[in-house]
Amino acid sequence: MRIARFSSYGTSHQVVLAALVALAAWLVVRGRTLRGTPGAERLSRAFAAGFLALTLPLQIYFNLPGRFALDLSLPIQLCDLAWLASVHALVTHHRWSVALTYYWGLTLSVQPILTPDLAADFPEPGFILYWSMHGLTVVTAVFLTWGLGLTPDWGSYRVAVAATALWAVTVFAFNAAADTNYGFLNAKPDSASVLDLFGPWPWYVVVETVLLAGVWALITLPWVRRSRR
Repeated sequence: MRIARFSSYGTSHQVVLAALVALAAWLVVRGRTLRGTPGAERLSRAFAAGFLALTLPLQIYFNLPGRFALDLSLPIQLCDLAWLASVHALVTHHRWSVALTYYWGLTLSVQPILTPDLAADFPEPGFILYWSMHGLTVVTAVFLTWGLGLTPDWGSYRVAVAATALWAVTVFAFNAAADTNYGFLNAKPDSASVLDLFGPWPWYVVVETVLLAGVWALITLPWVRRSRR
């Protein structure tokens, strides 16, 4: 059976983008209406249940024998951790997972949505996992921030920076031991990418780190200023 190839900004991409925008808008409106009531918690947990039910079985599917590849399958990319943090944040509203959802979701998970690196089209499992993992993480960040009013501060910023640094050190060590390259921390991708603009290893990692920390500071500042008024 021939598998349809995904095309960026083709029909399936446009449909998914429209669905994500519609879902985010509905959740924000509903979240604002229910904010501060038990209904907000029920809505948040219902969304978490749907998110988990859609994503976790597919994540397991791609790690089954015959599909597993050490250099590709392990869920240790930041975007993998971002969706897990999102589900935790939806269920608990804990400060640390809300912070990670905000910073990882509104920066790192947005890029795969706008410039997807995807082969198979709908209804292939890889297509569904890709969009549920990345898309629903962004929707969660929007819902928690603008719907439920769980906004970041400099403490949230420090949590995200520290967690990301810990991830980078851990995954770098794993890559070195297992001869993998998760997160492109140990080498650039073989194909041309934006990392080519940032110099050779390890300088492109340094430039990435500085840029990311700067962007995160910029998306923290408006909320801090607002809270001081």
